[in-house]
Amino acid sequence: MSQDIENKHKPEIERVIDLDRMGTGGAALEITASDSERAALARRFGFLGLSAFSARLTVDRRPGDQIVVEGRLRGRIVQACVLTLEPVTQDLDDAFRIVFKQGLADDRDPESGETVLSAQADAPEPLMGNTLDVGEIVAEQLALAADPYPRRPGVKLEDVLPKPRQGGRKGPGEQRRHPFAGLAALRDKPRRGR
Repeated sequence: MSQDIENKHKPEIERVIDLDRMGTGGAALEITASDSERAALARRFGFLGLSAFSARLTVDRRPGDQIVVEGRLRGRIVQACVLTLEPVTQDLDDAFRIVFKQGLADDRDPESGETVLSAQADAPEPLMGNTLDVGEIVAEQLALAADPYPRRPGVKLEDVLPKPRQGGRKGPGEQRRHPFAGLAALRDKPRRGR
């Protein structure tokens, strides 16, 4: 594999734990993203900015070959308002818990090759190998914690829609067109003989 391809797939914030070397008491980590890691995460998730991002988490081994990752992330993101595209700042403080299971088969649909997800809320995720990238885990949790539809406070949809003309009458170019008007015109058009 070439170096260019490897760089394209390198995680923005990588913190790998070797589970075989982890003690019986588990591991506790504190992650603080660097300037370059925050800039890369902002690009990945389409944020206008990510001025702060950190996480505290624990990784514990539980009976039944389960690995439990629990933690809390904090951050400050800037996104574009869905209505005005103006910057909207969101402070994040979000707890998360993910359970992995070693030796769990990665269920894939035989036709599409896509992973089949369990309907159980706390179903463990498959863990392949003996390493876990907790940096990627907190990056994914950051994306989940971000508001999917950020809106500047006080802005309503009516504020960005075109205003109707005075008197409530529509001008000649503003007639509301029925969505099937084109089909109706075709239906009413005389047919040529066959």
